[in-house]
Amino acid sequence: MTGDRRGERPEDGREDATASDPSEETGRDIADAFDSRPADAEEARRDAAGDADDLASVRAEAERYREHLQRLQAEFENYRKRVLREQTQAVDLAARPVILRLLEVLDDFDLALMHAQDRPDFDRFLHGVELVYAKLVDTLRAEGLERIEAQDKPFDPELHEALMQSGDGDGDPIVADVLRPGYTLKGWVLRPAGVRVERQ
Repeated sequence: MTGDRRGERPEDGREDATASDPSEETGRDIADAFDSRPADAEEARRDAAGDADDLASVRAEAERYREHLQRLQAEFENYRKRVLREQTQAVDLAARPVILRLLEVLDDFDLALMHAQDRPDFDRFLHGVELVYAKLVDTLRAEGLERIEAQDKPFDPELHEALMQSGDGDGDPIVADVLRPGYTLKGWVLRPAGVRVERQ
């Protein structure tokens, strides 16, 4: 009986060892992996094809955006050139209405000089010059030109330019004489009045 038991134990031990042998489990895993390779490769190929299609689609969209941007850039450049040309033309023609009105004054001066040569009458010539002068003043006033009233006014360095100074007093400076008229254009000083300042 003892021999029989001994004979049974090794068999039982071999069966247990075979059932729990990790090398066999690893071998089965490797075999399963090899068996699944064709399916994985097909899936990988499909993924790669899908990625290529996505990349082509993205590149096509990027090309459309680039062409659109180039068109916008060209349109903006044309717009910029047109606006610059129009602004330059507007500046060049800004003085046109004033010049046209001054041409009328120039015509009147021509007529006055011709009449003075034909009939040298000083009084009539002076009257004609006064009329032309008044017309010139009216034309410039219509454009916003105003003469600076300076005579006997307190000296203002923003409106007056002191060309001469007299008097030894300690009082505030007063404009005693206007040596050169000053003008403002639409409220802005175009030329300060040249004056003689006196302290009393």
